[in-house]
This record gives sequence, structure tokens and C-alpha cells, in this order.
Amino acid sequence: MGFTEVYDYEHGKRDWGSFGLPREGTITQGPTAGDVARRDVPTCALDDDLSVVRERVRAAGWDTCIVVNEQRVVLGRLGRQAIATDTHESVEQAMTPGPSTVRPSIGAEDLLERMRTRNLTSFLVTTPDGRLVGFVRRGDLE
Repeated sequence: MGFTEVYDYEHGKRDWGSFGLPREGTITQGPTAGDVARRDVPTCALDDDLSVVRERVRAAGWDTCIVVNEQRVVLGRLGRQAIATDTHESVEQAMTPGPSTVRPSIGAEDLLERMRTRNLTSFLVTTPDGRLVGFVRRGDLE
């Protein structure tokens, strides 16, 4: 067939998709969480100045900020209340640690059903190793 290099991805298609890598074929499902996730969600680090973070997040029109480390692994989330208030605490004190996440490979329809069942308005999308892919709002799926 003319291929000079061939690789065998040992972990399988499900793992491939859970990292949000491209998929093709006749059996691929509709849009996935990775397809619809917003990549422009604000992020910050544990040692960022919370007042500066709040100002930046508000100016961008968001009411949430995802706390990540240098490798973009999700550590926590600054929600509406943490962004709206003007308390003098650190990002680490204000965040909700270890927020729930889904993988990029979950179908958008399945994610919407999960959000409806749990009465959630948003979900974080991460790779299996916890790296931020994006943010899905329920309103964007409905």
C-alpha cells in the first residue's frame, strides 16, 4: 500500500476518542462533547491574583473560570459566586476543587440528557489525564 511508517494505537478507539482525537468512518456518532465544547473558557492558576482574575473574567463576559496547572490539568472551578463577590481570598480558597468532568468522546445528546437529569447548566470536558478541552453550556446543546 506504500506506507513507510505504520503505528498501532494499543489503547483502542474508545481511548483515542476520549482524548478528542479525530475520528471518521460510517459508524461515527453525531457531534460529541469535544466537538461542541467552547475552548475560550477563561482559565487561571492557583497563584493568580483573584481580584485580577475576576476583573478579566467579567470583562470577557463569563461568570466562571477554570483553575488549571501548567499542563492545563483541571484543579478546580471558580463559579458564579466566586466571580461575582469581591472577597479577599486566594484562588485556591475561592475555587471548588475537583469539578465533575466528561470526556470529549461522549455524544452531545448523551451529555444533554445527563445535564437535564442532574439539573446542571454546564459541564467541563477533559481528556482522561485531566487536561482541559473546553466548556459546554446546556443552552448551547438545547
